[in-house]
Amino acid sequence: QLQLVESGGGLVQPGGSLRLSCAASGFTLDRYAIGWFRQAPGKEREGVACINSSSGSTNYADSVKGRFTISGDNAKNTVYLQMNSLKPEDTAVYYCAATRYYCAHYVPYDYWGQGTQVTVSS
Repeated sequence: QLQLVESGGGLVQPGGSLRLSCAASGFTLDRYAIGWFRQAPGKEREGVACINSSSGSTNYADSVKGRFTISGDNAKNTVYLQMNSLKPEDTAVYYCAATRYYCAHYVPYDYWGQGTQVTVSS
């Protein structure tokens, strides 16, 4: 069964950090680009970061540049999203997804995870 499973979400205070994980099963991530997306209540889904697993090249939304870092471990078939200096506006459900195309949030994505909740609040 082909699937992506996110983990690592939770409640954190403003200024805090979280690391999200996206583990793949049934396929190898090194042939895909992996994107992290988020969706807050009442808002459209937003692309946050993506990585080309083969080259390691990355791309970030302006809203998270300098605070979030995406990385991959092909040996573990897992992609991570390190989130630092978190703000209340980062509160959302975070999803990872895999695409056969390239690192960009406007391309079609083939597989999606179920999402993990991130809440930034004091």
